[in-house]
Amino acid sequence: MAGKFEISTRKNGEFQFNLKAGNGQVILTSQGYADKSGCKNGIESVKKNAPDDDKYERKVSSNDKPYFNLVAGNGQIIGSSEMYESVASRENGIESVKKNAPDATVVDETA
Repeated sequence: MAGKFEISTRKNGEFQFNLKAGNGQVILTSQGYADKSGCKNGIESVKKNAPDDDKYERKVSSNDKPYFNLVAGNGQIIGSSEMYESVASRENGIESVKKNAPDATVVDETA
């Protein structure tokens, strides 16, 4: 089963998306957007940038958990991963985004 982007609203009224792998696991989460069109533009940016390994910032949190950010050409973060238990798990997460994002369908749960 292919990946999908799910658009939802946060409690504060902002729109956000999650990229889910075929197994339903969230592999990338966006920032909050003031309007739905900005959220949809974010999805298109993920689809465009996901295949490029140079667009992934590999990070380690203050509690030593590996994670990553996907950044656009302008350096802005367009999505962040969960915290992983190991560097290998983080790398698997990046590979999953590369594989799932370009052809993922978009499901608007706000409609």
